[in-house]
Order: sequence, then structure tokens, then C-alpha cells
Amino acid sequence: MNNLEGKRILVTGGTGSLGQTLVRRLLRGEMGKPSRVTVFSRDEAKQHYMRLDFMHRKTATDDVIYENSQDLLNFRIGDVRDYSAILSALRECDVVFHAAALKQVPSCEYFPYEAVLTNIVGAQNVARAIRENNLPIKKVIGISTDKACKPINVMGMTKALQERVLIEANRDCPDTNFMCVRYGNVIASRGSIVPLFVEQVRKNQTLTVTLEEMTRFLLSLDKAVDTVFAAIDNGMRGETYVPQVSSAKMIDVANALMGKKKLPIVFTGIRPGEKVHEIMVSEEECFRTIERGEYYVILPVLPELRQEKDFSPALSSEYSSKDKNISIEKLKLLLGQADSEIRRFIEKG
Repeated sequence: MNNLEGKRILVTGGTGSLGQTLVRRLLRGEMGKPSRVTVFSRDEAKQHYMRLDFMHRKTATDDVIYENSQDLLNFRIGDVRDYSAILSALRECDVVFHAAALKQVPSCEYFPYEAVLTNIVGAQNVARAIRENNLPIKKVIGISTDKACKPINVMGMTKALQERVLIEANRDCPDTNFMCVRYGNVIASRGSIVPLFVEQVRKNQTLTVTLEEMTRFLLSLDKAVDTVFAAIDNGMRGETYVPQVSSAKMIDVANALMGKKKLPIVFTGIRPGEKVHEIMVSEEECFRTIERGEYYVILPVLPELRQEKDFSPALSSEYSSKDKNISIEKLKLLLGQADSEIRRFIEKG
């Protein structure tokens, strides 16, 4: 897999949990050795600490910025909402991983227009810059979420439109392959439920679960990046890659992390914008969904973009987290494989 050999790569939102794991694996050359990897984001503090982390330094003065500008890994301040900033960054790349997003459900509920600006306008700025300037970019991978499937919250609604904006861009940019990946809850990512449960167990506190029947898809950061790489390796224009992953009840996740402790669990009720079960492929999408290796691939909603003409649908109903939930013992294994700190926590408990 040398699809990225010698390529100049831009990762928008590259300081996030997914972005940092993606960057680390790009620098390892798993898809070929790129000529440059640029992290594009608006938070200079996150960039500073990410830069130090990748340089294996705990502290440094500002001169590391000048030194680092010549390295394989490069950092660029900018906001995807700013068309001129994203255009300047795109002029110097061949492949784009578009991970910039407002992704916390409550934040998007309280500030819906901010989510529109980042998640929808940001994607439109990427597509517009490539289209209006005939930029020779080969591939754009949009990072989406299961919440974009039959969305009920602002985050999901804006990510659903982000998907459509990027997929539709294939019509006007014939030399660029726009694709998306869609996945569920990333274990141990910033703001996710697993670190909260770990903290509550560590402090012998009551564990807070929304509903007894609530389920979620669970995957590691590396599995999320695997999905991105699969799209780069085998994806065609307008396709959306969905990993086949485990799903579990949230109460089982709490019990798996509790181990031998018998801490109380309180049900707090469903929060604004939450679903009881998540869906990664809807019943409407399943009839244009095929199987490719370990992934479901949703073919474009626009028929003229489909390169797979004769196909048999891989699904006959929606792909939902309510089905085939794994046991607590399998959950312990999955959680431990996903994060070394969580593995040590489970083994200790």
C-alpha cells in the first residue's frame, strides 16, 4: 500500500484524537512515505503540545516553530471556515483528510450555527477551493460519524450535510476523488463516555448511565484510521466507507470497567439530541450498500456517480448498534486492545 508515497498531505483538524493517530501512522509510512504532512487547525496551543509530543520534548521555546517548518511534519494555523486560509493550505497538497469538525453533541445543540459554519461551510470551502482554482488534488477523505445517519441532533445533521457536500463535489471536480468514512464511538477519544466511566470507577463514584437499553458502536482509534486507509486504498469516487465493528450496551461497558467493584449505577435519562441506538447504515442506504473486505461501502446517492453498476446489496436492513451486542468479557478484551491505559486499569481492577 504505497498510495501516499511522495504525496503532500493535509490533515484538517489534525490536533484531534483521530487526527493525531492518523498523523502518527502517516509518518510511519504505512501507506508509503509522504513528502510532507501538514496539520491544519485553529488552536495554536494544541498544535504546540502536539509538536512537542511528536518531537519527544516536554518543553521548548518558540524557536521550535522555525525549526519545525523544515520537517516532514508541518503545522499551519487556520480555520476551515476561512476560505482564503483553506485555499492557501490546499495549494500545497495532493491528498486531504478533512477531520475538522465541531463534534460534541451538547455544544452543537447550544451553538447550532457554529456547527453549520464548521461542519458544512468548512466542507464547502474545501470543495469550492478545489473547484474554482482547478487544484490538482487527487483525493479528499471526509471524516463523518454514525450520528449523520438518520440524524436527530445538530451535530449529526451538519455532518450528514457535510457528507452530501463532499460527495456531490465529485460532479464538478472530475480529477479529484471525494470520499467519506463514517464510524461510531471511538474508545478513549476526547469527550467520550469510556474515560468518564474510568474516572468514576477510579474514584469509587456512582456511575452515570443514560438509559439501561442504550447501545453504541465501539471501535479503537486505530480501527478508525484503518477505515480511512481502506478508503484511500480501495475507495471509488463518492463512496462512504463504514467499518464492521462491535456494538455494546452502555451499562455493560460500565460493568466491564467496574471489574470486581460493586459501585452503584444511576440512570440519568436521555440527553437532548441523543439516540437510544446509533445507526451506521440506514434502511434507505442498505439497498445501495456493498461489502468490500471488512467494510460496508455505501454507494453514492447520485446514480451518475456510481462506478459499481451491477451489485448485490450486502444488507437487507439497517446496520444498528442495537443488534448483536457483545458480552462483558468480550468488552473487556475490546477496551483493553483499544487503549493501553484502559487495559492496565481493567487488569488492575
